[in-house]
Amino acid sequence: MMDLVFAAGVGIVAACGVYLLLRMRTYTIVLGLALLSYATNLFLFGSGRLSIGQAPIFAEGTEVYADPIPQALVLTAIVIGLAMTAFVVVLALISNKELGSDHVDAGRDEEGK
Repeated sequence: MMDLVFAAGVGIVAACGVYLLLRMRTYTIVLGLALLSYATNLFLFGSGRLSIGQAPIFAEGTEVYADPIPQALVLTAIVIGLAMTAFVVVLALISNKELGSDHVDAGRDEEGK
């Protein structure tokens, strides 16, 4: 039952991220990318079959151990996602200042060129 709730939670976060990505405003796109990043991190973290109170790596005499690879992947993804989000926010602020709008197609003229 808990797996179903976790999968539904990841799906809802991913769906909200996709919805925000489809908006035509820069800041909602940034928020949508962040939500998709969180959903991906949760998916990777959940795929590692978390076990509490187990050895972090395989050792002699232990039959059950925690897999460190998903944890390392998620930690790396969090750091890269935070850096990319900061970069995109600064890029959006500069774009908003230069173009006077946070609309994605604000730089185009009426003919779409």
